[in-house]
Amino acid sequence: MSWLWVGDLWNTNFWLQFLNVHFLLFGGATAFNSFWDKDEGPIGGIKNPPKMSEWMRWASLGFMIIGALWALLTQSLVFNLFYLFSLLLFWLYSTPLARWKGKPELSLFVIGISTGSNAFWMGLEAADAGISMMNIFTGIGVALVLTSMYPISQYFQIEEDRERGDKTFTIKYGKRGVLRFFISAFIIGVALVSNGLYQIFPVAAWIFAGASIFPLVTVVRVINGLSGTEQEYKQVMVLKFLTSASLVLSIVIFRLWIG
Repeated sequence: MSWLWVGDLWNTNFWLQFLNVHFLLFGGATAFNSFWDKDEGPIGGIKNPPKMSEWMRWASLGFMIIGALWALLTQSLVFNLFYLFSLLLFWLYSTPLARWKGKPELSLFVIGISTGSNAFWMGLEAADAGISMMNIFTGIGVALVLTSMYPISQYFQIEEDRERGDKTFTIKYGKRGVLRFFISAFIIGVALVSNGLYQIFPVAAWIFAGASIFPLVTVVRVINGLSGTEQEYKQVMVLKFLTSASLVLSIVIFRLWIG
């Protein structure tokens, strides 16, 4: 999303840190979480996850640490603070010493901040675009849009989460709570992102806001039809993929339109 605010379409430092954040930080965090989850059923985009070995825990931590060192040597203090904060949140999310994944509200906070707001703000910093007050609210909007989908992906993992002792948002609040959270977080998030986008590209802001109605209605219909079984894995993953793909496609189109 922060690419829309980058002056140079092919800013080298922006794209290098995009790889750092999305592959080293996010990739390492995903592997680290998988190690402690020890899932046997479907997770994320993997229907049959492989068994995790001890070396994978250290490899995942190594990925994140290498990314942090790379940022430390090449990026601003602000970028590094965001990076290290995300790394800390990912660790707290997964480790048995804290296990914020098993705490409904804290888990949403981690996902929203680490993969939403911080990623957006790190992109701005990497491109020297600056973080204004408007961009702060836009980053919060990014976090809300991203997090709105998060509890939905917990539906097909309810039994495994219960056996592991994790009290996820979906387990605690049920379908009605997930539905209410999605609608409120998604609408507020879209409004904040659209407002921020309006400052640089008014036409795109209106298109983005209008186009969000379709995924809103679609996701609500899917949530109403879920029953919380592992068999719903494919349906939920297709929904998440299509929603994410449409967002990425809209960003690319708007960015090329802006020039």
